Amino acid sequence: MCRPGFETTVRDGVLRFSRPGTRWLSSGFDGGESRGPAAYNVTVPDGFSRTDLAAFARERRDAVGFEDEGPTLLTGVHMRHARRARLGPVDVVATAGVSNPAALPVEVDGDVVESDPKPGTVAADETPPRTGTVNLLVGTTRALDPGALANLLTVVAEAKAATLLSSVNVPGTTSDAVVVGCDPAGERTRFSGSSTDVGAAARACVRDAVLASLQSRYADEEMPTSVDDAPYGVVTDERADVSTPE
Repeated sequence: MCRPGFETTVRDGVLRFSRPGTRWLSSGFDGGESRGPAAYNVTVPDGFSRTDLAAFARERRDAVGFEDEGPTLLTGVHMRHARRARLGPVDVVATAGVSNPAALPVEVDGDVVESDPKPGTVAADETPPRTGTVNLLVGTTRALDPGALANLLTVVAEAKAATLLSSVNVPGTTSDAVVVGCDPAGERTRFSGSSTDVGAAARACVRDAVLASLQSRYADEEMPTSVDDAPYGVVTDERADVSTPE
C-alpha cells in the first residue's frame, strides 16, 4: 500500500510541495535534476527586479521557516490563487496568471490564426516583468524511470498548453515553469505517456488546477484572452525554413 500523496503548506507567499526522498526535475531558474523532500512556488513582490534569484528564493524560504532546499519557481501570482488537484497517483498544484501571454500564430488554409502584436509588445529577446506566469508543481507516488520522469514534464507542459489555448487563446506565458517529482520508493513505472495511469491523471489534474487558479486570479477583473488584451506579452510570428532531411 503506497503512502499518501504530496503535502502542501503555504506561509506568507511561499508554497511548499513535499514528500520525503522525492526525485525532482525542474524547468525553473534553478532547474535540472535533484533529490530532496520539497519543491517550492514563491510569490515575488510588485516591481521585482532582483537577478540573484537563488539567493532571493533562499531568503524567502528561510523567512517562513522552510529549511529544506529544493527546486523553486517564482511568480507574480499571489499564493491565495494556488489550486491543488489530485487524481490517482498524481498531485498537482498550479498558480496561473496570463498578463504576459506568449502567442504562436499558426497558418490554417493560408489564414493566420492570431492577431498582430500591439504597439509596445515586449520583443522576444527581452525579459518582461514577472507579472503573470503559469507555474506547476507535479508529483507522483510512482517510481518513474528517468525517461518517464522527463516525459512527464512534457505531458504536463502539453496539458497546460491545451488548457490555456482553450481558455485564453494562447499556449502559455513568457515565464511558465514546471517541476515534476516522483517517489523512488514507489511502484516502479516505466512509462508516463498520455495513455498511462500517471500521464492521464497528470493531464486531468493540470487542466483542473490551472482552470481553478485562473478563475480565482480573475474573479474580480477581466482575464486577458490575447496579447492585445494583456499589458505584456510576445507574438512569435517569424517563419522558419522547412526542408526534408537528407
